[in-house]
Amino acid sequence: MPAPLVEMINIHKWFGSIHALKGVDFRVDNGEIVGLVGDNGAGKSTLIKILSGLYPPDEGKILFEGREVRFRSPKDAIKLGIETVHQDQMVVPYLNVYRNIFLGRELEKKLGPIKVLDIKRMKKEVQYLFHDLGLEVASLDAPVQALSGGQRQAVVIARAMYFKTKLLILDEPTNNLSIREAKRVLDMILALKKAGISCIFITHNLHHVYPIADRIVVLNRGVKVADFKKGEATIDEIERLIVSA
Repeated sequence: MPAPLVEMINIHKWFGSIHALKGVDFRVDNGEIVGLVGDNGAGKSTLIKILSGLYPPDEGKILFEGREVRFRSPKDAIKLGIETVHQDQMVVPYLNVYRNIFLGRELEKKLGPIKVLDIKRMKKEVQYLFHDLGLEVASLDAPVQALSGGQRQAVVIARAMYFKTKLLILDEPTNNLSIREAKRVLDMILALKKAGISCIFITHNLHHVYPIADRIVVLNRGVKVADFKKGEATIDEIERLIVSA
């Protein structure tokens, strides 16, 4: 049996006297969508910040593709293929669409002895990418701030697909979206799965994550209280676990 893509074992985290995570075990398999759910203060964000390299664990270890890893910063996680999209969407509003796709990894070409941005190639790559995803925007030159919330989410998901991310962590990706835009984002997450990209879907909206998740993991006050395949529990049963004392 192949090793999980990611395995977090006995993770503890303290903030002063607050024990935010209490021996949490968490895994994601290859090509799997895991819904990570829980109320405010459950520990979801802390767990993900550890996995994305923002915080070190105080106890426990992280295995990636069967090998123990230690992250000193988010750059270390990104190098392994772990991308995190926070609620602020990690886009630069005043930059245009194709610049946001290639943010920090711009394509370049040589012009004599110097390197310059290869704008033509970046636009062409984004056109192909958006065509494959069925994504439409009025102009690739438009600033991202001119896009709808769903289109902004689509931009960061498209970026993950282009750069062959192995694990995409999405924090409330359907928050404040219309029903139509939320469905589009959910369809794109399923497209990532078909492309072999694993996903952690953090949300308060069980009605969004439940239809597309392979597994649901429930945190409650820093403790993992449930970890099961989607069909093993109803939405009502999961909600009771979330709000239980």
